[in-house]
Amino acid sequence: MSSNDIVFDKSFDLPPGQVEEVAPGVRRVLCDNPSPFTWKGTVSYILGRGKVAIVDPGPDDPRHVAALLDAVRGETVTHILVTHTHRDHSPAAAAVKAATGAPTFAEGPHRVSRPLNIGEGPRLDASNDTEFRPDQVLRDGDTVEAGGFVVETVTTPGHTANHVAFALRGTGILLSGDHVMAWATSVVAPPDGAMSDYMESLRKLARRDETLYLPGHGGAVRDAQDFVVQYIRHREGREASILGRLRKGAADIPTLVRAIYIGLDPRLAGAAGLSVLAHLEDLVGRGVVATEGVPSVEGSYRLAD
Repeated sequence: MSSNDIVFDKSFDLPPGQVEEVAPGVRRVLCDNPSPFTWKGTVSYILGRGKVAIVDPGPDDPRHVAALLDAVRGETVTHILVTHTHRDHSPAAAAVKAATGAPTFAEGPHRVSRPLNIGEGPRLDASNDTEFRPDQVLRDGDTVEAGGFVVETVTTPGHTANHVAFALRGTGILLSGDHVMAWATSVVAPPDGAMSDYMESLRKLARRDETLYLPGHGGAVRDAQDFVVQYIRHREGREASILGRLRKGAADIPTLVRAIYIGLDPRLAGAAGLSVLAHLEDLVGRGVVATEGVPSVEGSYRLAD
């Protein structure tokens, strides 16, 4: 195994709609929205007993909303916490709020990580929940008492500009959203995401002491600090592969994808191209790689002089 390989854990057999206690005081419910990007679906979490918080209520899916509300029947929902505003995480917040009266908490409404280039609007509208507005805005280090936990906001931009994780103080547990997952690497796709932000957020998590991550898709991340280091090395290895190909001459993104992603699921080719673009934006910003104009999917890239 090379130094930039990640040891993924794909053991996750939770049936959709079933409630399972994954850690003391933490339950999870899987939404039935599988895809190449969500894997088996979005995982929503319930913190506490009696007075509870729901984290990432999921997509606009009446079946999942019903499963969540059934899971907390007889309990009082006091907080709805949202890690980020992709359509598989935040839209159900409106229905859960309407049913429970609980306020929503998040870093802020959806926004892009950098100015838009031509042609990006329709893709963004399709994947992002642009209608969500939290009742309470959370900043880095803010805490709320919810579900019997002191929940600390840890800003982790990169997958989206408004992505946060939630640390349950005193437990060693971090709800990591889509920033770190056990089953696959996170998608970093401009202009939603930015690789420079993402890498800094990974390094930020590596400096923390949580050992168990509960992600927005798939099962728990155990030995979390070691796993985050694997994530960092993987991205550094991807960057090295891009630079290695560019040493052979200028290349466009499809050429780089073919050179780097061997055996790629064709359904993920577009996402792979956007991930390469995220790396290239970072490399251009650091003066390592050059291109004409702003970095774009259609651009040609070369090593900087």
